[in-house]
Amino acid sequence: MKIKGFILHSRKEFVIENFGIEAWKKVLNALPSDDQQLYEGFIPTSDWYDFEIGKRVDEAIFNLLGEGSAAQFEAIGRKSARRHLTGIHASFVEHGDPQAFLKKADMIYEYYYDTGYREYEQTGPASGVLTTFDAETYSAPDCLTVIGWYKEALEMCGAKNIRINERACRARGDEYCQYNFEWEM
Repeated sequence: MKIKGFILHSRKEFVIENFGIEAWKKVLNALPSDDQQLYEGFIPTSDWYDFEIGKRVDEAIFNLLGEGSAAQFEAIGRKSARRHLTGIHASFVEHGDPQAFLKKADMIYEYYYDTGYREYEQTGPASGVLTTFDAETYSAPDCLTVIGWYKEALEMCGAKNIRINERACRARGDEYCQYNFEWEM
């Protein structure tokens, strides 16, 4: 499975901005030499990279900086959403209409991952279920970045008091990853 370079770049950017360059060097030193070389160079954000590279950097961030907290990965997801949804993917944002935004989940998924697909089902005026199927690789930290990404995106669409509950996760042995969404306007 492949992921876009902006996923890798968002991890590096988050660590440097929130923990400093020395913390990023610490994360780099925990990675295999091939990963270190990739991160020390320029990472084209539109190129595809092996999911495992992202998984390794996530594990290093969690082990060295995360202090056992999932909140770091939600924060990475939020930052990534803010950066990309105010930039290259600004056309996805549906101001005042979170449902219209979520109905684009399948298309948005294709910009980030090259394998699998994502479906959205509206369950009420301000609720729905997002499910990711057939992803070849997965990780709990990546699912947490998805939660953070969608929280930020929904806020950008005007949603308030957003609650996202991960009902199923492949990293825990489930067949797919699934999230319940609820919000207020």
